[in-house]
Amino acid sequence: MTGFGPWRELATPFLLRKGLGFVTGPLRATARPVPFVTHGDTMSKAFASQADLTDKKTTFERLSEHCWAYTTEGDPNSGVIIGEHCIMVSDATATPAMARDLIKKIRTVSDKPIKYVLLTHYHAVRVLGASAYVAEGATEIIASQGTLELIRERGAQDMQSEMERFPRLFRNAETVPGLTWPSMVIDGGNPVNGEVPGKLSINLGGVVVQIWSPGPGHTRGDTIAWVEAEKVLYSGDLVEYEAGVYTGDAQLEEWPATLEALRALKAEALVPGRGAAMKGNADVNKALDYTQRWVRLLYQAGREAVAQGMDLKAAMAHTRKSMDPVFGHVFIYEHCLPFDVTRAYDEASGIKHPRIWTAERDQAMWAALQG
Repeated sequence: MTGFGPWRELATPFLLRKGLGFVTGPLRATARPVPFVTHGDTMSKAFASQADLTDKKTTFERLSEHCWAYTTEGDPNSGVIIGEHCIMVSDATATPAMARDLIKKIRTVSDKPIKYVLLTHYHAVRVLGASAYVAEGATEIIASQGTLELIRERGAQDMQSEMERFPRLFRNAETVPGLTWPSMVIDGGNPVNGEVPGKLSINLGGVVVQIWSPGPGHTRGDTIAWVEAEKVLYSGDLVEYEAGVYTGDAQLEEWPATLEALRALKAEALVPGRGAAMKGNADVNKALDYTQRWVRLLYQAGREAVAQGMDLKAAMAHTRKSMDPVFGHVFIYEHCLPFDVTRAYDEASGIKHPRIWTAERDQAMWAALQG
């Protein structure tokens, strides 16, 4: 393992159990159902994804000699890179119970230890399954400095918030021991501002994985895994395809430039945060274009709403005029849009650092915009 630029191991391990363990605390894992309720001629939508209770089909497919994709019909994806000595998983899944399904898929093709788990960002649906990999040989959880700071600042609030937003994904929330903390952190600057980011290079045996933060977008800590020799990119939620693009914690102004940095890699395969694995550079660019269009239309509508003195509810209606015809059909669109409009309105109003979402703030916003 070699580092190109700064990285560091943390003194505190990511797990408190078996020598590796978690910061634990009481979990309030039960979601409060918000059903469809009619009020005269209007209908309020079920909160977030609380009405989405049907299991999705998972696909585990090989993209190159060492690279695999684990995708789930619009649910959060994971990536797997299998070397001769050990394995890396990109995004741990929402719960240990869910992670064990991915582990079963991995074990159909390799018995090597799953030594590394990469957190592409801090959101609970991506990270809270990490403890399942300890029994499979995990010794390192990798994240960026920005992700570590966001876990410290808002990880607990995000965990509770996402458990209530996604009851199906957190069906086995009792298996989550607590917040997931990285054991290895990649430092470095923002390349969008001309700064040099830290980069970590890990040799899994016959395959080298490069890990760094290409710039802010979905969050300010987004991190990618890049297998240059095989031209395979694991983007996390920086890139989506034919699914809602959640921007509730985003840096919308910088996001398009970060996507262009990813385009410059000329990847031949991509595992996006949501959506099918993309094969061939043309399809990779389709996913980049899709995400970029979402972000630009959303932020433009937010700027227009603020410039015209609209309140948030009016901004929602204004945004729908440009977004609904293009994206209204995709998975979790109605879940994402109110959070996205709120963030776009905030950023256009000068709130650069996203406000923290809590379960209580979620509900209040939803009642105002989707009620």
